[in-house]
Amino acid sequence: MEVFGGLQSGNLARFVYSFRVSAHRSKMATGDNSGRVPCLNVPGHGPLGNSQPSNSPYVLAAGHGGANRSGGGSQGVPRRSNPQPGPVGQECPGVSLGPPPNLMNAPPPAPMVVGPLAPVASNMTANPSNVAMTPAAATHSAAPAAAAVLVYREPVYNWQATKRTVKERFAFLFNNEVLSDVHFLVGKGIGVQRIPAHRFVLAVGSAVFDAMFNGGMATTSTEIELPDVEPAAFLSLLKFLYSDEVQIGPETVMTTLYTAKKYAVPALEAHCVEFLKKNLRADNAFMLLTQARLFDEPQLASLCLENIDKNTGDALAAEGFTDIDLDTLMAVLERDTLGVREVHLFVGAVRWAEAEAHRHQLQPTPENKRRVLGKALSLIRFPLMTIEEFAAGPAQSSILTDREVVSLFLHFTVNPKPRVEFIDRPRCCLRGKECSITRFGQVESRWGYSGTSDRIRFSVNRRIFIVGFGLYGSIHGPTDYQVNIQVTLSDVAQSGAPGAGPEHESLHLPQIIHTDSNTVLGQNDTGFSCDGSSNTFRVMFKEPVEVLPNVNYTACATLKGPDSHYGTKGMRKVTHESSGSGSKTSFTFCYAAGNNNGTSVEDGQIPELIFYT
Repeated sequence: MEVFGGLQSGNLARFVYSFRVSAHRSKMATGDNSGRVPCLNVPGHGPLGNSQPSNSPYVLAAGHGGANRSGGGSQGVPRRSNPQPGPVGQECPGVSLGPPPNLMNAPPPAPMVVGPLAPVASNMTANPSNVAMTPAAATHSAAPAAAAVLVYREPVYNWQATKRTVKERFAFLFNNEVLSDVHFLVGKGIGVQRIPAHRFVLAVGSAVFDAMFNGGMATTSTEIELPDVEPAAFLSLLKFLYSDEVQIGPETVMTTLYTAKKYAVPALEAHCVEFLKKNLRADNAFMLLTQARLFDEPQLASLCLENIDKNTGDALAAEGFTDIDLDTLMAVLERDTLGVREVHLFVGAVRWAEAEAHRHQLQPTPENKRRVLGKALSLIRFPLMTIEEFAAGPAQSSILTDREVVSLFLHFTVNPKPRVEFIDRPRCCLRGKECSITRFGQVESRWGYSGTSDRIRFSVNRRIFIVGFGLYGSIHGPTDYQVNIQVTLSDVAQSGAPGAGPEHESLHLPQIIHTDSNTVLGQNDTGFSCDGSSNTFRVMFKEPVEVLPNVNYTACATLKGPDSHYGTKGMRKVTHESSGSGSKTSFTFCYAAGNNNGTSVEDGQIPELIFYT
């Protein structure tokens, strides 16, 4: 065993490998090529005539009993494996060129050609693009065997000395066969990748890997299959565990998030979620919402819903909308804060139902659309549509039953309105806390109605959105009222002239009137039930009404029903202070001339205004 005398470390497999090549060289020295295809030239000599450590393909020195050398009888020495690629015949940058002590002053190896080798190490490769061929090999390149020649990589000697920090040394080991003790077969089918790793590094970074390798039921296998993980995502996970570097992009972020959750690496999860937040847009909000719900990321889901609230129309028009699941669709339709008209929600739901029917291999008939929509159909608030929108769309879609269509038409056209199966609560696309002010200090009894509107003028000191009124109810116990509410722009000079009001009074509307342009800003024909108490009862607009600062508006309410309570000791100026920010919203009230049921600053109806800032 004299041939091993100069070695201080190594393994038996590589010694056997050395002997095999030495035997092969002996055959070549005697002229026995056995038809093998030549492969490689040796690299250039290093300092002092020694072979230099590099990343070039491994070439064995002359072995025991091999061909003659020019400088004497030093024996061939096998080296540790190294998978790092590098140019043939060049040293690795930053690596000392001095050989280990047991190779000092060894004569340079004679050129030799190595044929096909036995697979004795993991750093063998069959990649033809990495093979540097001798001129002799080039003459045989047409031979089929030459295209799959295996190459043994020479190690980088003393690579540790070139890495100044622990982080650099561990980063060097990422996706590297050096010191690896486990391999993962990641992916499935033809896309499987074999990725080297190090049990210690993985166990330090992940409790799941720690249990896999060191737990009570630890695996002893050196190859672990991961068919449910994408190779790119797994490499991103390993990159993070080895170096704290984050490598994610639009194509890999979701699979990386899945992988980080599977292997319990919350720091990488947080990076993925932050990446998604920064790239959240209306056209991908629904897709990301589905993924956030799937991966149980409530913060991301909340951000997606807020984006959908602000950009509902664009989000519904996005291509990814039709790919969401039914639960996600219902979670969106349940919201009171969507910023779009209800008819557009219906159109979007029908488009989703067509795609869902195809996914279930069903014909997109009205019956099948209703079937796949299920409970989501009841979340569309048909009563919030205008009668024209309903007649032109849902009524002709055949998705609603005849009974539902008739019931909704009656809701739009008759008083008192029949109850319908669909939600009639208005959606408000405003965020923040709802506010209200009360302008009366006391409540009295008996305020009658004869078909004339109760009206009050007001202005505010800042931009707000009026969403409804609070109105007084009956003094005779529980009663239902019919009421129409409006926000209208009307000219000051006309508001007190004969005939100025009948146009609005004939509609029997509660209303807010801007005093300059005679334009209706918002209205709702609805009703409310009261319990006979002196409390106020909410009547809401279908959509928020924007009110600008220092502009005069008139609030109007026309009720049909029995005598009600009314307010007294009215205040000309009422200020609301936000409990959170401390900001103040000041209302100033004055009498609205014209056909008025008697409401004034001092007493009457419309005791409350409900608004958002």
